[in-house]
This record gives sequence, C-alpha cells and structure tokens, in this order.
Amino acid sequence: MRILIAPDSFKGSNSSLKVAEAIEEGVYRVFPGAEVEIVPIGDGGEGTVEALVQANEGEIVHLQVSGPLGDPVDAFYGIVDEGTAVIEMAAASGLDLVPEEKRDVRRASTYGTGELIQHALEQGAEEVILAIGGSATNDGGTGMAAALGYRFLDAQGNELPPGGAALINLAHIDDSAVDPRVKAAKFRVACDVNNPLYGERGASAVYGPQKGASPQDVEELDQALRQLSQVVEGQFDVKAESTPGAGAAGGLGYGLLVFCGASLEKGIDIVLDAVDFDERLEHKDMVITGEGKIDGQTAYGKVPIGISYRAKQKGVPVLVIAGDIGDGIEAVYDKGIDAVMSTVNRAMSLKEAMGKGRELLVDGSERAMRMIRLGMDLC
Repeated sequence: MRILIAPDSFKGSNSSLKVAEAIEEGVYRVFPGAEVEIVPIGDGGEGTVEALVQANEGEIVHLQVSGPLGDPVDAFYGIVDEGTAVIEMAAASGLDLVPEEKRDVRRASTYGTGELIQHALEQGAEEVILAIGGSATNDGGTGMAAALGYRFLDAQGNELPPGGAALINLAHIDDSAVDPRVKAAKFRVACDVNNPLYGERGASAVYGPQKGASPQDVEELDQALRQLSQVVEGQFDVKAESTPGAGAAGGLGYGLLVFCGASLEKGIDIVLDAVDFDERLEHKDMVITGEGKIDGQTAYGKVPIGISYRAKQKGVPVLVIAGDIGDGIEAVYDKGIDAVMSTVNRAMSLKEAMGKGRELLVDGSERAMRMIRLGMDLC
C-alpha cells in the first residue's frame, strides 16, 4: 500500500509535520510494509513557512526588521528552493507583535514585511510567496512598498509618516528608486478573503475594529485608502481597489497587486503547487490528510478540501483524521472526502485532548487503518 500523508497543523497542539509523523506511526502499526510519504501542508496562513520549508528541505532565514509600530522585531522567512522564498507577513507586521494596550492601527506599518521581501530578493529569490493573514496594519501595503524603494509624498513633496492614516494627505508616489528586482520577480499571494480595498466591506470597516480602530478611525482610514487608490489610478492608470482580496491584511493585498504586480490566489493552491503535490500523488493508493476540527465550514476551501479536489482528479481516495468532528460534516463528502476519523476515543475535555494530541493521533490513525484492513478482508 502506497500512502501520501498530507495534513494541516492542529492549531495549539501539533505542527503539520508532527501530525504527519503521528499518523505515519499509526499506519505502520497495521501495515508495517506500507510505502509512506509525508508532506506537511498549510493553508497559506500561520505555519505556511514551516510547512513549505520542511516539505522542500529548505531553510529558515532569521533577521531583525521593523515591527508594526517601528520597534525592531526578530522575524523570519523561508527559502524553499534556490529561487523561491516564502514569507508570512505576520512574522514582521502581525497583530500578535503588538501588546493590546499599545495597538494603533492608524500608525501601524507593513514596512517590516517589505524588509523581508527585500532581503529575499537580495538573496536571489525570483519568486516570492506571501501569506498575508494576521496583520496589525491598515496602510494599503504602502509600508511594504516603501521598504522596496517607493516614496509616498504629500502636496509639498514631503515624505508621509508611516501608517494608513497619513495616506489622507497622499499626493504623489515616487517610484524612481524602486529596486528593479521587484519588477522582475514573481509574487504569489495566499489570499482567501474577497474584500475590496475600501467601502462597507473594505479593509478598514471589516478588519479595522479587530485591530483596535474606533468608528472614527474606521472612517478616517477608509478615506485614506480611497485617496491612495485615486493617486495610484491617476499616476499608474491602475484600478485594483475592487479586486477580490485587495482589502486583505489592511489593504496589503492591494499594495502587492499595485506595487509588485502580484497575483492573489487561494492559499491552499499556492501551498500544494509549492510542494509539487500533484507529482507526489502519482502511484499512490490513498491520501490521508487532517485538521484540528472538521465541520461544515471545512467544505469552503480548507486544507482537506484542497487536497481532496486534486486527489479526486487522479482517482485517489481521501481519508481525513481530525481532532474533532463538528456540525455539517455531511458537506465534506460531497467535496471528495471519502471518510473521516476522529482522534478522540472517549469523552474528554479540550484541554486533555490537546495535551494528548500525539497519542490520540497515533491511535486514531491505527483505528482507521484497522477499518481499512477489515474492508480489504471482506472484499
């Protein structure tokens, strides 16, 4: 039996690699002669760098950059092959980097994310994959762009201070000093939201309050992003404010579209492409994937669904091992998942289940394999 194990992480419990290794152990308890390949997977959010680096035997690069409010932070990105870098914007510009009492979404900047991109380009990256969830910012990606050489000026030619609020005074964008490697590189952005840049569904209105924005802040930041889009359209003849995902990460999606020529794509598709998932599927008898909780929401594009879609194109059955099974599970069967097994083997608290995460994963995998062996014996 040839099995591909490709799970997501179990948030707060085990990384995708540890989940895969635990499932592998359960497989070998029942099928010791199985040929097993493991490939950690992420959905384009937190853990994407780790998953892609592990799957491709790459490396993690550590460096100090500017945090959301300008203080230095220790950040990282991954090199997954000679020409590809993968970056989580949250590592440099994430909400978790700012204590709650110090959060100021009006001033928060994506400059540190731009520093990560710049460093990757200097190391020879020709393709940059960005996961843009978890931001502390609402600056339309202008901080990121500033780190790459763009200058954002007011009507008097003065450079604007960092942050989204300052964009209300934006009059001109100077791109004369932009690193030419930015234009030459390919940027792929993992983006699973469809919000536009501004308006009632825009970055400021939908995500600003989560970052500490008051109703007055939301209105001011929304107007500032409108000003940014007007200047961009006037100078560069580019209209991207309504592109689905432009409002992601406080408008970083928009900034990457406009200033880096990026494409916004489903996170799971970017990750699966980056680990050569389709090639790994060749000649496999089964795929085992997993996530912490599977329910009706899973059907809207989480890791197991992305995997099942590709597996079904090659006629490979899919088993999901999950920490918890929630309401609406029936929906995932219509999306190509063949069976689901819970790791929980008796009544227990969430705390206990997470504390015994690895043990339960091995046991759940073993139980699933025993059911498969029973089915084989009956045939």
